[in-house]
Amino acid sequence: MLVLPATAGAQPSATGGASAARWATSHDGPQPYAGVSVSWDVPIRMSDGTVLRANVYRPADKSGRATSQRHPVVVNMTPYTKLITAVGTAVTQHPVLGPFLTQLVDGVSQSAAPIRDIADVSQLTNTLRDGGARTFLVDEDLVRSGYTQVVVDVRGTGFSQGRWDVFQSREQADTVEVIDWAAKQRFSNGKVGMSGVSYSAINQIQAANKNPAALKAIFPVEPGGDLIRDIVAPGGALGVGFLPMWLTLVNSTKMVPNVASMLDGTFDWTWLADRISDPFTFYPELFAALLTPDIPSVPPQLDELLTTNSEPRTSWLDHAERITTPTFIYGGWFDLFTNSEVRMYNKIPLAPGRKQLIMGDGYHLTIGGGQQGRAGTPPRLDVLQKAWFDKWLKGIDNGIDRYGPVNLKQVGDSWMTAQQFPRAGMTRQRLYLGDRRSGTAPHAVRDGSLTTAPTGSRGRLTISPGVLTLCSRDSAQQTAGATALFPWCAEDARISERNALTFTSAPVRTTRSVSGYANVRVNAVMDATDGYWTATLNDVAPDGTSKVISSGQVVASLRGYDRGQSQFASNGDVTDPFYTLTLDSRERVRPGRPVTIDIGLLPTEASIKAGHRLRVDVFAMNLPRGLPLRPLLNESQLKPQHIQLDPRRPSFVNLPVSQAIG
Repeated sequence: MLVLPATAGAQPSATGGASAARWATSHDGPQPYAGVSVSWDVPIRMSDGTVLRANVYRPADKSGRATSQRHPVVVNMTPYTKLITAVGTAVTQHPVLGPFLTQLVDGVSQSAAPIRDIADVSQLTNTLRDGGARTFLVDEDLVRSGYTQVVVDVRGTGFSQGRWDVFQSREQADTVEVIDWAAKQRFSNGKVGMSGVSYSAINQIQAANKNPAALKAIFPVEPGGDLIRDIVAPGGALGVGFLPMWLTLVNSTKMVPNVASMLDGTFDWTWLADRISDPFTFYPELFAALLTPDIPSVPPQLDELLTTNSEPRTSWLDHAERITTPTFIYGGWFDLFTNSEVRMYNKIPLAPGRKQLIMGDGYHLTIGGGQQGRAGTPPRLDVLQKAWFDKWLKGIDNGIDRYGPVNLKQVGDSWMTAQQFPRAGMTRQRLYLGDRRSGTAPHAVRDGSLTTAPTGSRGRLTISPGVLTLCSRDSAQQTAGATALFPWCAEDARISERNALTFTSAPVRTTRSVSGYANVRVNAVMDATDGYWTATLNDVAPDGTSKVISSGQVVASLRGYDRGQSQFASNGDVTDPFYTLTLDSRERVRPGRPVTIDIGLLPTEASIKAGHRLRVDVFAMNLPRGLPLRPLLNESQLKPQHIQLDPRRPSFVNLPVSQAIG
């Protein structure tokens, strides 16, 4: 494997070395303040008169009296109601309940060890041990060290007034106004940072691309940067495994009233009127995507999501190329937002060190993935977050800017440090899809081969839509890690491969890496005017275990991509197609005629060990990761799809490998 040497003064590895020990001591050791003072439901009036509500956590003495000192302020904008943040913080960081909860989590993990191959509960419990939960909640150790933390319900959620704007221009303006408000308060020294996970991480990116003067650092954990391509319609297929669940969560919690205000006579009737006027935000768009029978019947609210320059499409882009605020991004190879996390890091025009990237291999709900804060791994997330804020908000030279700048968990191996991603030194190689049986996948619809040269075979390999991807790594990724509880689904694709065409290589003789973007090109034939193609790249162990390391999908009629924003290999192969995903660019398929389909796979960093094989799986459906929009699903008629074998138009995967295969 090729690992670039660290630059002068850089930390020796992903562990952070001696500096990481100092960061941990700074976070976990004695703090200058003994307590935390909380001001509940503080009103913040926006420029249009809407009132947002915030909880303000300030350093305090033992009696809970807030200090008169001015400190940096860390802002968290949440749609999940700050009530959840308050309760979660109180339970997990209570001096008695906190340690008890940690012991309980450890006990559950240990007692469940014998059934880990059946149900791995550690997938969900590790986030408490890795410090990931504190980046979602309020880190009271951070507050006691001399920070004020402000948690704000975004417009139309929690106890804040207004209609939920879902990342659009009014909500983004609110975030900038909250930053300005925080910088001018009597408890603030004028320097503001931002923290939070997922939605709160996206808000950080959106705020930073506007470069408000007071914003000095952000620490986005699992941020998205292109919501249409990330979760709404990846490859043009509706994200049915995540969107209904998520919309139900936010639309339900935003209806929870402020009970305390009802008891003391200060109930906000404007809040109630706003909720009554908009109880089911974005449900009309969801139902339209699922129920609209044909393209002419697409309603305006759905058409807006499928038009290039519409308000949501432009608002939901990260514009990371505008960011000048020091930014530390944490993501994962199987996160909901893998598509954007690496792209955002690469677009930010800052020197490495002022921008940092960690990519683990956990899921969206398994923040940290059980892989941090122990020997050979990066420090805990709460430790890294404090070190980042200490550097950029307090000016402490603690070495965090010399960490990384890119730390990667190799799928199938350990952590590594690099200077960039994709890592330098990779070789682009085509491996061709053929019909010769590999003998490794008798369970598949068809067991084919993956070879270094195209075969002379002709004919068709046929695959029909199926539902076995409900038990797959893509299912675990789309459900934010819920089905990852079942490792026989998430860690082994042999169940889902019963609905797939498989193409498997010979065993590799020496260990090598795959680092970057891959693309699967199929010479496709469909029996209808549309279809749905999904592909995965797998690491196949000698015992037959088939582990997905990357995946991608595209609706056939939405296969067109923007060449200016796509990436290509030196031979002209597209390696990272940036799909246009608009109704105007739709290209219907002519039934029975071959058409080239490029299935771009998500970026990955993986180790393929000696004796292992590479495999490409091809599917005609990918529930619950995606379901074609109803008009396109109707056009596909769920008919079988074919790969046409033709030496003149070969099907292949283009891979970035550290050493050529074969």
